[in-house]
Amino acid sequence: MGKRLLDFWRRLLGRADAARGPATSRLRWRVPFASAVQAEATIFLVLRRMRVPLIVLIVIFAISVLGLKLIPGQDATGAPYRMTFFDAFYFMSYTASTIGFGELPHAFTAGQRLWVTATIYLTVIGWAYAIGSLLALLQDRAFRQALALQHFTRKVARLREPFLLVAGYGRTGELLAGSFDTLGRRVVVLDIDPARIDSLELGSYSSDVPGLVADARDPGHLGVAGLDNPRCEAVLALTNDDEANLAVTMTAALLRPDLPVIARTISPAIEDRMHAFGTPTVVNPFDRFGDHLRIAMRAPASFQLMTWLESGPGADLPERGRPPRHGKWVMCGYGRFGREVTEDLRAEGLDVTVVEPAEKEHGTPTVAGQGFEPDVMEKAGVADAVGFVAGTDNDTSNLSLVAAARRVNPSLFVAARQNLPSSAPLFAVMDVDALLVPAEVVAHEVFAQLSTPLLWRFLQHVPQQGDAWAAALVDRLTSHCGRHMQELWKVRLNHGEAPALTGWLASGEATIGDVLRDPDDREQRLPIVVLMVLRGDDAVMAPDDDFVLAPGDELLLYGTAPARRAFSSTMLVDGAAEYVRTGRHVPTGWLWRRFTRAGRD
Repeated sequence: MGKRLLDFWRRLLGRADAARGPATSRLRWRVPFASAVQAEATIFLVLRRMRVPLIVLIVIFAISVLGLKLIPGQDATGAPYRMTFFDAFYFMSYTASTIGFGELPHAFTAGQRLWVTATIYLTVIGWAYAIGSLLALLQDRAFRQALALQHFTRKVARLREPFLLVAGYGRTGELLAGSFDTLGRRVVVLDIDPARIDSLELGSYSSDVPGLVADARDPGHLGVAGLDNPRCEAVLALTNDDEANLAVTMTAALLRPDLPVIARTISPAIEDRMHAFGTPTVVNPFDRFGDHLRIAMRAPASFQLMTWLESGPGADLPERGRPPRHGKWVMCGYGRFGREVTEDLRAEGLDVTVVEPAEKEHGTPTVAGQGFEPDVMEKAGVADAVGFVAGTDNDTSNLSLVAAARRVNPSLFVAARQNLPSSAPLFAVMDVDALLVPAEVVAHEVFAQLSTPLLWRFLQHVPQQGDAWAAALVDRLTSHCGRHMQELWKVRLNHGEAPALTGWLASGEATIGDVLRDPDDREQRLPIVVLMVLRGDDAVMAPDDDFVLAPGDELLLYGTAPARRAFSSTMLVDGAAEYVRTGRHVPTGWLWRRFTRAGRD
């Protein structure tokens, strides 16, 4: 009976899929979020804190009214008179709040005036107590948190467009929030540090970014931030605490298995535990840096292209670095970062010497000592090395290592790890050949995966195309659109997104070069480069202008904002598409078509 009743309510509430087990990909049974309850209980917190002051005021008011009713008075003729409860209540109402404006309905006797004098002081004390309690409540930390929580909940509930839930507003979260805001995407932020949430108010965002000071490990806080909101399109676990990122990944996988999750970690063990919950995308910046270093060794132009396209709108074209592929490398610092990079360098067949302050059982040859000491440099063979990595977790040590290594061997290829954002100007002055900023590595990869659906797929194919292909594509991009990163966007050439091109595409004559003519002057080509054409499961990388487009093709485009608007006109406006195709101007409006037809007749 109990089970049937439960099934009835589930069907009634539309949650029948909740009982289908963990394999379902639908939204599961909604779990009550404790913080959501707290957000709705602010008014009850006010009433609870103000209960005693309000009771004191009511008692003072009641005693004052009763005394005024009992004390005898006189009317205008001198006859005995007693105030009614209504008269006493009326008199005390304006006396208690404004200290009165006369004695009503008759002049008071001495006894009444003595009582009214006493009640005036009583009510002043009562009001002072109530106002003081209210001011104390406004300064109360719990009350302010409850107000902030309620305000945040309302802002998230009012979102009418898809948004990203970002847990952790450090450097990575800040970079991503700015990049997605530039693209017009909405972001909701959680962070445990009040200073970071306060900095949202100072950020130059074009839209309001809801932020809450909260521990992202609490499922209730994630719920308030919109985890159960149908418009939440992805969860980003970007705190600097691996355990917290694991908790966010676990919560999202259990409560919203349909949502994509991208998490940051520097621990392989935590990464394995994250993969136990669904299929989250895990970004390990140390591992990525080693991969990038290997790509830069094999194909510098490919690495330059990938780094640029991941950097977001407005980024300058990075220099094309050329890490040496032969010779000895010296690695200073053999923590998690050092191990990852050393393994990648050795996988390339390079000889690596590790320098550590204290010699430990690493299973690898190690020179004990501080890397910036001359005798340690000599033992490690820095003078004969081709590459040097300053990879400790201390920025001051890394800068010292870079300076000492260059003094010994000015021709070294130097890579360094920057741990703190505040150290960025110092590393910029040092001008190292390869710089790892973990926050930026994570931000670039997350941006590439979420900004444009086809961009990540394009980047995955770049290393297989060859360095000459990448160098030629970089030249095309810079010659068409300059050395600053422009817009990336995707279009599908179907009736919904490109109705004006449907007939032309079906004819089999629409080449990229023809379609990208300027709709205002077809002799000019729009500054747009087609990075990829996806036709079914086949991807054509950077096709040239002779490539023939077909209905249903998906295009990944790179170009300026005005060119994007012009191409949109070609896709949507029949007259623009006709001019681009044939050079003939045709009327598009009803009135102009009527005039044109009348002129022909």
